[in-house]
Amino acid sequence: MNGTALITGGSRGIGFAVATALAKAGYNVAINGVREEADVKPQLKTLLELNVDAIYCQGNIGEAEGRSAILEKVLAHFGSVELLVNNAGVAPAVRHDILDLDESNYDRLLDINLKGTFFLTQQVARHMIAGRKTDQSKRLCIITISSISATVASVNRAEYCISKAGLGMLTKLFATRLAAHEIPVYEIRPGIIKTDMTSAVTEKYDKLIQEGLTLEGRWGTPEDIGKIVLTLATGQIPYATGQVIEAAGGMGIMRL
Repeated sequence: MNGTALITGGSRGIGFAVATALAKAGYNVAINGVREEADVKPQLKTLLELNVDAIYCQGNIGEAEGRSAILEKVLAHFGSVELLVNNAGVAPAVRHDILDLDESNYDRLLDINLKGTFFLTQQVARHMIAGRKTDQSKRLCIITISSISATVASVNRAEYCISKAGLGMLTKLFATRLAAHEIPVYEIRPGIIKTDMTSAVTEKYDKLIQEGLTLEGRWGTPEDIGKIVLTLATGQIPYATGQVIEAAGGMGIMRL
């Protein structure tokens, strides 16, 4: 058993694929979301059938009370967290041109995608440091799933791009602070991934991929990201804390 993994936004899409990959590798998993627990019973059943323990932690990471409730439930059930996967995030409620973006939409998205992720990471990091004092043998790790939008500008999703760019610095900061405690911190930047969040723009990206947007001529899958998370979490890319893995099929390579 590898310990316990907390995956925010873990009940669907990329998050659930990550939880599944980790459970198959022997991690107990706590998946988080904002839906009622009754709505995620099929996901929990799937995870429990992998011969690990799995729970659902309802809560909005964009709110202090939500973050506390999530971590309290994980610790009450499992006693510790060895792996945090920051995956929860929202898309803009409405896509506005940057000149028309209003503060309410900006604040909603930044509170969840950036502020919430920062302060949950802070809470989990404190717990990990305390646990490290009593058990030096545990493999601890923090992984944040951001987006290629950290570096690729979309003027009709300014708040989303800003939140993802902020997660890049969050990774650097926590990697620097936690290195002395042997807690590596990584960032994964997915590109065009086939999930419910991208379902509304399927036709657009099908066309762009066909025209060469990515070097690997296909959509990415949630399972692709799950494999990368597992590789990082189990120490298969050592001596690399603070690094970013761009999982975008070569989309970020400038070409002539």
